[in-house]
Amino acid sequence: MFEIHASGVRDVAHHTQTFLEPLARRASLASRQVMHPRADLQEHAHERHFVAHGFEEQLLEQITGLQPVTVAEKPQRFRKPRVVFKRRKHHDFAAQPKGKLTSVLRPLLIVPLLILNLILWGTPILIGGVVKLLTFGELRHRVNRTLPWFAERFVQGCNLIFDLTLTTKWDVEGIDGLRRDGHYLVISNHVSWIDIFALIRVFYGIAPFTRFFLKSILIWSPIVGQACWALGFPFMRRYTPEYLAKHPEKRGRDLETTRVACRLYRHIPVTILNFVEGTRITPKKHAEQNSPYRHLLRPRPGGISFVLASLGEQVDAMIDVTLVYPDGRITMLDYITNRVPRIIVRGRRLDIPPEFTTSAATEPGPARERFKAWIEQVWREKDERIESLLVQSTPS
Repeated sequence: MFEIHASGVRDVAHHTQTFLEPLARRASLASRQVMHPRADLQEHAHERHFVAHGFEEQLLEQITGLQPVTVAEKPQRFRKPRVVFKRRKHHDFAAQPKGKLTSVLRPLLIVPLLILNLILWGTPILIGGVVKLLTFGELRHRVNRTLPWFAERFVQGCNLIFDLTLTTKWDVEGIDGLRRDGHYLVISNHVSWIDIFALIRVFYGIAPFTRFFLKSILIWSPIVGQACWALGFPFMRRYTPEYLAKHPEKRGRDLETTRVACRLYRHIPVTILNFVEGTRITPKKHAEQNSPYRHLLRPRPGGISFVLASLGEQVDAMIDVTLVYPDGRITMLDYITNRVPRIIVRGRRLDIPPEFTTSAATEPGPARERFKAWIEQVWREKDERIESLLVQSTPS
């Protein structure tokens, strides 16, 4: 047992020592006003008790081996109030709940492994991208057909890392009957960054390599951005209404990007993933849109219509995927710290009306309105499916 004066602890909390500050740029410690141990009832209520966030608490315990004593130390005469800690013995360390220990150590293992996996398979993709940039015709087509093999090895590595380090349960249904040489359009709701890992995972090995639309700024991300360009991911530039009002010539640029990407996809097998809402759902975005759906944002079907029109009858199937996280919205940190017990994935094939595989659905007119109504019906059914899955997942 040993002691630390309350003033010393308070100095750390006020960042005289900034040990906690660099951790992922997390917020400062939360504080509560408490009474000084020897203060009168109505006076001197100026001491603060600082409450560490869960991640910092776990990290401090593992690094320092200290545990706060839960019983308050009674102040003695002529001595300052104290916060008392005990140093955990080696055998006590093993007695700690495994969840706390592994939630700290898992990211320290997973992140370096993911980086090594990215370097291992991203490097040949980057080299292939340089070759692609310098070649034309049949040789470029051959590069385009070869690079997805390296990308799938990267996906395989990620899946192996997560399977060996995490205990997340995958509940997947309706993703079957696909071909490795097909052309598929996948539409999905968008909840978290984990969605991309989830969808690439469930289609790995049973469908062509999955590509999805990216924001144009991501092309400058080291390794990842250039690798995605080499693999033929379409990069989209979003313009604000104010910008388009000043530069009307930019209107429709994203749709032209979709056309160019789909010309490439005519020559290679592909699974095209489109998050129809255009962004991840948050309570704020849901309220701003005044969304008529309980669990979804409003769909934006423009990109889908151009994919269907560009590929036409080459689209073997359109698959509607519903992602549900029964334990609430999650982050990447939640995932790699093993705080995602279960992920639910439900797929279903949609019959595409023939008129939606032509350019008529991309131009103003009755066909476009019918296409929009069709997607909105799909979204209403998806909203009901999410509600049903959440109800089924809630313990009675």
